[in-house]
Amino acid sequence: MTLRRREVVKDLLKDRKGLLVVAGLGSTAWDITAAGDHDLSFPLWGAMGQAAMIGLGLALAQPKRRVLVITGDGEMLMGLGALATVGVQQPKNLTVVVIDNERYGETGMQETHTAHGVDMASVAKACGFRNSEVLRKKKNLKKLIHETAGPNFVQIKVAADKLPLVLPPKSGVVLKARFRRALLGKSADVLPEES
Repeated sequence: MTLRRREVVKDLLKDRKGLLVVAGLGSTAWDITAAGDHDLSFPLWGAMGQAAMIGLGLALAQPKRRVLVITGDGEMLMGLGALATVGVQQPKNLTVVVIDNERYGETGMQETHTAHGVDMASVAKACGFRNSEVLRKKKNLKKLIHETAGPNFVQIKVAADKLPLVLPPKSGVVLKARFRRALLGKSADVLPEES
């Protein structure tokens, strides 16, 4: 694999404008932080297998905003059923990108199923994603992420590099509060029962 995960993620987030980003547990959370921590990024700390579902909920709740989920192959394999739910819901504003190094980076770099031929892009297509592909070479995905009606799915094969950690804030409360404020403005400070 010649693509490098941090370069790929940096390209995905370049000129992101108002893009809402959810990152899976572990390496992809560190990747989005290395690309530049942002108030409209929501890195997951303890919800392995849930990035696509959180992205789906966000896409349904904010249909006028574009939502990008960036997650790893191990995390996506753990939440594979989410692809079926996304396929049924058909959010036009959602793109799921899997950074696939064919390894479980958080537990010792053991091979994932994708190292043995599992094609998640084909699974996503079978689940009803409008656009689904595996990339092994650099490709501009701006139009897909920012304009193309989804749901969209891209499995990007990258080198199995072990990279230094670039940690986002560790507090889930802080991450939730800053994301809500960036998304909702002043109304984020009003509790639902108060409105």
